[in-house]
Amino acid sequence: VQLQASGGGLVQAGDSLRLSCAASGRTFSTYAMGWFRQAPGKDREFVAAFSRGGVGRYYADSVKGRFTISRDNAKNTVYLQMNSLKPEDTAVYYCAADQRVINSALSYSAQYDYWGQGTLVTVSS
Repeated sequence: VQLQASGGGLVQAGDSLRLSCAASGRTFSTYAMGWFRQAPGKDREFVAAFSRGGVGRYYADSVKGRFTISRDNAKNTVYLQMNSLKPEDTAVYYCAADQRVINSALSYSAQYDYWGQGTLVTVSS
């Protein structure tokens, strides 16, 4: 699976942004899909994920109620709608995919085999 993330940019606090992650491959719907982010000088952290098959959605506490993960299996694309953005959301956002990760491990970046190149989101105050 190859992943291509896009949609990042410079926005102001309170604004919205939608990230996209386009995936290659015919079995996209069977993959768990996740979004992670990494701010300068910090470790990569979990943001949101779909479980395998796209049944369950999971979010980091820091983004619950503000971010929404969705997927379009016909387009092999997963989205991250980000609302009410804050300066602390500034980071490079990565999408990830894996066909075997279990639900309890969705927030662990090491569980994902495939990664996109990242897209930078900058939120100014």
